[in-house]
Amino acid sequence: MTEHSYRTIDVPVAGGDLRVAVWDPVGERTADVLLIHGVTSSHLAWPYVVDRLPGVQAIAPDLRGRGASNDLEGGSSMRAHADDMAAVLDALGIERIVVVGHSMGAFVAVVFAHLHPERVSRLVLIDGGLPLDVPEGLDADTMVSSILGPTAARLSMRFADADAYLDFWRDHPAFRGAWTPTLESYLAYDLVDDGEGMLRPATSYETTAEDTVDMNTGSTLTDAVAGLRHPARFLTAPRGLQNEEPGLYSPRYLEEVLAASPEVAHERLDGLNHYTIVMSDAGAAAISPVIFDELRAS
Repeated sequence: MTEHSYRTIDVPVAGGDLRVAVWDPVGERTADVLLIHGVTSSHLAWPYVVDRLPGVQAIAPDLRGRGASNDLEGGSSMRAHADDMAAVLDALGIERIVVVGHSMGAFVAVVFAHLHPERVSRLVLIDGGLPLDVPEGLDADTMVSSILGPTAARLSMRFADADAYLDFWRDHPAFRGAWTPTLESYLAYDLVDDGEGMLRPATSYETTAEDTVDMNTGSTLTDAVAGLRHPARFLTAPRGLQNEEPGLYSPRYLEEVLAASPEVAHERLDGLNHYTIVMSDAGAAAISPVIFDELRAS
């Protein structure tokens, strides 16, 4: 495990300020990486991975509508997130960077590379980034439920305190055997005051629906995938959000996706689910060598 110092900055973007975490390596800084979290997540999804990146400055925003960026004005979309990522790099004086995205963050990464190609050197897409197997014609609520399941229902729940929220998560099938203090810190950070004496998840259902619909029905992502020119590694987990099989990409559908994007290098990381592929020591141990490969290649 490695040592980093941790700080946050607020970056002006359309509609307000974006909270951005920066882990600076203790000692020589040899590289930079941009880490983009998933649809209802925050920058604190990444400490497991950061701990295994010696010498690397890791930059991880709370995407608009999430974490400490949950009060930005205006809507949310793949294009808005991509433009926010450019603003983050501008604020830190970074011209070009390896981008790692998990879940929805991988879709943001692909769109960012398409809309701001000069800012991205290489991509690591973790259980996301290439189109999902979503039936056509679904309304927004059905689409969100189909993809996220109980994760979407959680966004409307209220909790008396952080302990109640942690208790809600303790029985989650994805984290059985993978519960750690780091995970507890991630979950507690997700809570904000609902204005009526209770706590709620920072991400609103409306924001989640906006991004989910844009990600799966808009032309922004399809254009970005069709126009993908950056070297990309695509890592998938065999289990999904509830630790179920198959994961987000069933074996049959994954064959179709990879055939449509033959330039993308794919690797399946066995023994992991959609959460633990990033938020566990085992997931970080599998992902960090891939990130280092891409940093060296860039």
